[in-house]
Amino acid sequence: MNRRNFLAAATAPLVSVPSRTSERQYLEVIIYHLHVGERRDRVADFYRDVALGAYERLGIGPVGVFTVMYGPTAPSLYVLIAHDTIASVLSAESRLRRDEAYRQDGAPFLGAPLSDPAYIRQERQLMVAFAGMPRLEAPRDAADDGRILEWRVYESHSVQAGQKKIEMFNEGGEIAIFRKTGLTPVFFGETLFGHAMPNLTYMLAFDSLAARDAAWQRFLDDPDWHALRDDPQYADTVSNITGIILRPTAFSQI
Repeated sequence: MNRRNFLAAATAPLVSVPSRTSERQYLEVIIYHLHVGERRDRVADFYRDVALGAYERLGIGPVGVFTVMYGPTAPSLYVLIAHDTIASVLSAESRLRRDEAYRQDGAPFLGAPLSDPAYIRQERQLMVAFAGMPRLEAPRDAADDGRILEWRVYESHSVQAGQKKIEMFNEGGEIAIFRKTGLTPVFFGETLFGHAMPNLTYMLAFDSLAARDAAWQRFLDDPDWHALRDDPQYADTVSNITGIILRPTAFSQI
């Protein structure tokens, strides 16, 4: 191999990544583990008063901010940020730091001292939206009383099994069965960076817990789901499922 061909091979991408002009969005997740007591609302207040406006000025969004209703990580706050390109993901932090209003208005939060931190820690996750649902679909009236969102994580025992489960959604028709039975999706994402990998993560919107239970029962009873579930090519693709019930904050854009 000559030097030119070697350099071309060395710099070629190892996986297929959506291009800058791709319709598939990138979905950034920040999970804040919160203090209890009077400091608990500091992160939510920062997003309401400072961060959401800054993201809007950068043309990034929508941004969802959610509290945990039922789940293993309370007290915590989930933030979901939709980016149209990977360049947006990579440049967002530096662009925020150059925003004068963000720096000034957010100074007490951004510069919180060690003796009085705004939160315990944060975790981040980056996903790329499924080809079968390339863009986040914000539910109507997201902040209505009673509205809930279900966050589900499907872990797989291998990358190959994880890709097969994604295929089940994209090509097998599982997304269509979700929609038919009232499991209204907000997004489906393949996790590129994060914990418990390989996994896919998705979010569903419901008017209430009762509506959630009824929709899941319709899904479990649906003959198309039975046929897809029993297709041997999709057997043993999921090793663990985690479900969390979230509530949108009053100012959440999702």
